[in-house]
Amino acid sequence: MARDPDTIEREIEKARDALASTLDQLSERANPKRLADTAKTSVLATLNEPKVKFPLIGAGALIGLLLLRKLFR
Repeated sequence: MARDPDTIEREIEKARDALASTLDQLSERANPKRLADTAKTSVLATLNEPKVKFPLIGAGALIGLLLLRKLFR
């Protein structure tokens, strides 16, 4: 059973549009600037959590004190 050429053309155009849409979505997701911004936001959110923030402050203070102690010995 042969298919109508107009139907085939419509299906091809529909598939083309779907492919173009998918490629647009992929290019937006893989955008390096967007990926870097997302990573930066994620890291900053993690660093602002109290269970991460305060131990880092304590470690920084300890390293600072050890450096001062070594300098003034």
